[in-house]
Order: sequence, then C-alpha cells, then structure tokens
Amino acid sequence: MAEPSIRNIVIVGGGTAGWMTAAAVSKVLRAGTYTVRLIESDEIGRVGVGEATIPPITTFNRILGIDENEFLRKTQGSIKLAIEFVNWGRLGQTYLHPFGQFGLDIEAVKFHQYWRKLGMLGEVPPLDDYCLTAMAAKLGRFTRPSPDPQSVLSTLKYAYHFDAALYARFLRDYAEKRGVKRREGKVVDVSLRGEDGFIEAVTLASGERIEGDFFIDCSGFRSLLLAQALKTEFDDWSHWLPCDRAVATQCEAGGELTPFTRATAHKAGWQWRIPLQHRIGTGYVFCSKFISDEEAIQTLLANLDGPPLVDPWLLKFTAGRRKQLWNKNCVAIGLAGGFMEPLESTSIHLIQAGITRLLSLFPGAAISPLEVDEYNRLMISHYEHIRDFIILHYHATERDDSPFWDQCRTMTVPETLKHKIDLFRGCGRLFRYEDELFAEGSWIAVLLGQNVLPQAYDPLVDAIDVKVVRNTLTQIRSHVRQTVEAFPTHRTFLQRNCPAPKLLVNRGAGYVGAK
Repeated sequence: MAEPSIRNIVIVGGGTAGWMTAAAVSKVLRAGTYTVRLIESDEIGRVGVGEATIPPITTFNRILGIDENEFLRKTQGSIKLAIEFVNWGRLGQTYLHPFGQFGLDIEAVKFHQYWRKLGMLGEVPPLDDYCLTAMAAKLGRFTRPSPDPQSVLSTLKYAYHFDAALYARFLRDYAEKRGVKRREGKVVDVSLRGEDGFIEAVTLASGERIEGDFFIDCSGFRSLLLAQALKTEFDDWSHWLPCDRAVATQCEAGGELTPFTRATAHKAGWQWRIPLQHRIGTGYVFCSKFISDEEAIQTLLANLDGPPLVDPWLLKFTAGRRKQLWNKNCVAIGLAGGFMEPLESTSIHLIQAGITRLLSLFPGAAISPLEVDEYNRLMISHYEHIRDFIILHYHATERDDSPFWDQCRTMTVPETLKHKIDLFRGCGRLFRYEDELFAEGSWIAVLLGQNVLPQAYDPLVDAIDVKVVRNTLTQIRSHVRQTVEAFPTHRTFLQRNCPAPKLLVNRGAGYVGAK
C-alpha cells in the first residue's frame, strides 16, 4: 500500500474546535504516519459560551476512550436531559424538548398518534409523562441508562453541561499525550501555491513559517484560512434567523441543580440558562434591530439566578455557513465554517460532525474532488436540517406582543420546513430526511410544545380498540413514573460519581465575529 503523501496536518486555532479536532485526529490517525501541529495564540479571546451539548457528544467522548466521571469532574460538568422552553409558543407557556423517545409504537403505528386520538377525546395526560427522559428532567433525577434494549432504562438519553474552556484544556492534555504539538503564535499571513491555489504555509507574527500538506481551520468567526485566504463565500441566513448578537455572563448558582438547559424568550430574543456544578452560564441572544446592546445587558442582569461573577461581554455574529466547508486542502471546523445560534445547543455538535465526516473521508495519497464534494454535501445538508429545526421555534409562535415576534411569526420559511409543518398539522405525520440530526421525538416535542396540533390522527389508530389503547398508555405512564422515582437526584448523582473541585471563576473574553 502506498504511503500517504499527506503527512503534515496543521490546525489553526485552539479552543473547543481546535482541541476536539486535535484529540480526534491523534486518536484515529495512525501514530507515526502523520505530524499534527496546532497553532493558537493566548492573545486572542475565545467565544467561550458553548457549554450545553446534545447526546452525540457522549459518543465522541466514548470513541476517545474518555472516562465520563473524570471528564465531568475536570470540566465542572452536569447532566443535560432536555431543554425547557419558556414563553415561546405563548407568554406564560412552558414546555420541554427532552432527549429520548415518547412511549412505544403500537402495531407499527407511532405512539403520538394514539396519544393524539385520546387527546381529542379529552382524556390524556401530557405527552412528557410517557418519556423517561422528560420525567427525569421534571423530577430533577438521573441515573445512567441500561445497555439492555429490553429495559425502559435503555430509552434514557442525555448530554452534558460543562465549562467549554475546561473541556478544551482537558482535550489539549489528551492530544499532547498522543503526539500533537502545540505552537504558540498569531497567524499573520497565509501562503498559497501558485499552481493550484492550495495553502502551503502559514506565517506567525514571530516570522516563523509553518508548512503543511493539509490545513484545518479552527480560527472561529475570523475564518482565517477558509474565508480570508481562500475567499470562500458565505450563505447568509439572517432573514430566517434574525438574532445577530449575544451578551453573556456567569452567575452564582442557587437552588436545585436542574438537569436541563432553560431557554426563556424575551421581547427581542431569548436567554439561556446552563447550570454547572460551580456556577450558572447565562446570556441573552437578541436581534439588534429591535433592542440596543445596553437594554439587552440590563435585561440579562435583571434575570439572573444569583449575583454575577463576571462583567457581561458582547458577541456579534451572522447566522449562516460557508458555501464550502472543504475548499482545496482546507477544512473549516466549527465557527470558521458557519454559525448556528445556540438555541438547540448544536455548536459543539457541528464541530463533532465536521470532525467525524472529515475522518471518514480523510485523503490518502491525494485530495479527491469526489471526496471533497461528498464532504460538502453531507455538511451542508446537516447545517440546513438544523437550520430548519431552529427556525421552527421562532416561526411557530402565537406571540404578537413585540415587533420581533411579529416578524418571526409572519416570515416566509424554507420550503423544506413548511412541508414538514403542513404534513404534521394534517394528521400528525412526520418524516425525517437523510442523516437528519434531530429525531422524530424532538420534532414532536417542539411542534406540540408550540401549539402546532394535528387536526386529525393516523386512521390506522382506529384498528385497535380504544380501551386497549387507553390501558396501554396508562401502563406506560405508570412504569415511566415508577422507574424515575427510583433514580437519585441529579445533585446526588454528581456528588457520588464526579464531584468537581471548587474553582475561582475567571472571565472568558469573546471576540467579535462577522461574515
């Protein structure tokens, strides 16, 4: 087998994206065959607010062979079972988007169809009562799922809240132990080959020139390689996702340590609440067309759980993605390739998705245009499916109390999303596209949570006697409740398995990004 000509990999940028990439590359690619160098500058601030995740992160950590208890201790981590949405469908209304499934399908017909039939008869409890993960979130409890597919515990899905800076530090130690070389420095120039426009080297402020065969751009919003050097165009989605700024801070933790993220809608955007073991991360994502920076800061500070630990810092962004995520011999991972606002905690997942697809298509003797095209096709599709899911939250609202919500409620949405909404509104039918991230249960939770109710149900439901359906749902609900009540509380689980040391909290400075 011929030796690969691509031997020298250069990662530009550290932070979560850079060190997740470095850790995965050092684990998967053959030791001794590749040289992996990561360039980062301590002078450059990091966004540092991506602290909530979704269940695929557990797979990423497991592939790396990371011990979950050690990881949670070292990142001040906690468990995330769901997102609680407050004031989205209507003012005063709250619903959960839990991980995991609702009930069990009956005779190959989706569970929610039976639930909807009973609901139309006026005799069914909330859908959350049939989801183990939702019930655990509501009761503030957690235990690890069972590997036995016959056990209801196997349906429990979870993710994490953690300090993103500590996660990057944790992965840096992991990667450096496996041969990744870190180089401190600020990239000031990128050299392209004359014959094909490929990147051949980057130059640091010190004058040092670092050559490479393959470059991974993890430089954040600046997108030094993909955007600035290779002039890759940007696809702007701000007409669908109008929020363009966020002000973030951290505050003292108080009360119960909830195993879920909270997203509370305000008049010009929404506020996140992410509970870690030692503090709460929080911020207000907003549209600058409808509110000033100063008013956004005051809104955030007026809605904290406890005293702020740091001064608020401002981030600017544009929702969208580069039209290519892999261009020539460069792949952008994370914010360098695109930005999806943090409503459904997909920022770290998009880093993971970019890494896993890159490794599955990593070039050997030469870069194949077919593989480049396939990578771009997969990633663009992934971005667009996530985009549609996030737009759903803004568009499917009855709020008319502010100009921001008026715009969101009345805007024209992508045809792919409109089709999904219309199909569900008819008979509750839902079909996912190829490689779509969010499962059927996620779409059902948000659609129903924001009052998109099917006008009818699948007629196949009527093939089963309504008494049988009623009894089956009663048994499922009872079993879910009894199972969760046996779990330890979230705080007890953390104290028993992965108590984190107390830390001094330092401000994480975010840099301003743009197209």
